[in-house]
Amino acid sequence: MRILHTSDWHLGQRLVNLERTEEHQHFLDWLLQTIAQEQVEVLLISGDVFDNGAPSNTALKQYYNFLTKVCATCCRHIIITGGNHDSISTLNAPKELLDCFNIKVVGGATANPLDELLELQDAQGNLQLVVCAVPFLRDRDVRLSVPGETTAEREARIKQGIAAHYQAFVPHLQPYKKQAIPVVAMGHLFAAGGTASESEKEIHVGNLGQIGAEQFPEEFDYVALGHLHRPQQVNNRHHIRYSGSPIPLSFSEVTDKKVVFILDFEEGKLANLRELEIPASRKLVRFKGSLEKVKQQVIVFDNSPYCFPAWAEIQVELENPLPDLNQQLEEVLALQPELQLLIHRPPVIKSAKQTLEQQVAAIDLHTLGEKDVFLKRCESAFPDSDHSELVATFAELMELMEQEELNS
Repeated sequence: MRILHTSDWHLGQRLVNLERTEEHQHFLDWLLQTIAQEQVEVLLISGDVFDNGAPSNTALKQYYNFLTKVCATCCRHIIITGGNHDSISTLNAPKELLDCFNIKVVGGATANPLDELLELQDAQGNLQLVVCAVPFLRDRDVRLSVPGETTAEREARIKQGIAAHYQAFVPHLQPYKKQAIPVVAMGHLFAAGGTASESEKEIHVGNLGQIGAEQFPEEFDYVALGHLHRPQQVNNRHHIRYSGSPIPLSFSEVTDKKVVFILDFEEGKLANLRELEIPASRKLVRFKGSLEKVKQQVIVFDNSPYCFPAWAEIQVELENPLPDLNQQLEEVLALQPELQLLIHRPPVIKSAKQTLEQQVAAIDLHTLGEKDVFLKRCESAFPDSDHSELVATFAELMELMEQEELNS
């Protein structure tokens, strides 16, 4: 049996208010071709199908158009689980209808974890695969609120709750293991040892919900994870993987290779696991350095391998302020019609005085309180502004957080 593992599509996502519809469509078209070429029988989508809980009509249309087309391929089973960005009700709304087309949707956790245990048959009705389709587990799914508990106690309870959810499947998996039926688990969470990028939201405060690779039961022959946008193994476990997002969702992912995983099971075991690189349709690029260096990088930039114009983030390092900086950048960017400036970060002024102040600040940072650190950050980002209102708001926020911690 051949399986394709993907996740974190984030349909409807915008980057600085620009839509990613064309890039997502390019990926979905490629995925359809790949399913046909690779003769994929099972498609696993491990959460964050949409970028938010109220997806646009365009995003919904992309989603349903894809599902319609994939049903006409060799793929017999599609399993979709909800992520922390997804609305449970939005994903689950057409659940019964999609079930008629062998599309299983598990938008959120249910009272009975066995609702997430799915048996997949081949064309002759023989059992071929068991999937524990675990969606993103919210706090209410894995722990009961305990008055007065500390942050450390809350962290321990979340970890225990997530691990217990997976352990609950184990007694029900033994009959399948005896028949050499492979078992695959899905999940949308932060696993300890994973590497995040700027575009992931913390799914529990401070990512308290992260669990270790050893907390996934050994009965799982493969664990198909979502949430982290960089493809990776968890703690070097070959069979526990994040597939990552299919397109770069932030400029922190400009160097990441985007992939899907293809799994082959033979005689109840994972016989082969390989990655297929997703062809990029748009380049996100960062230019940073002196003005002359940035200008040269822009001039020599080659966008020929890509379908759509590139989006750039630029930050210039200067010895002294330059009044016509924006004009100079506009002039050089005009020479590159296939390059669009998306983010222009404030220039870094590298004067000897500032360098010394930064060194002193770095040395003294560990002695400062939260309010002092916040004030210094304000002074660095907005040197000519009055920070009193921001500092007062920050102090109010700190007080509210302390009260919530005491009352939670």
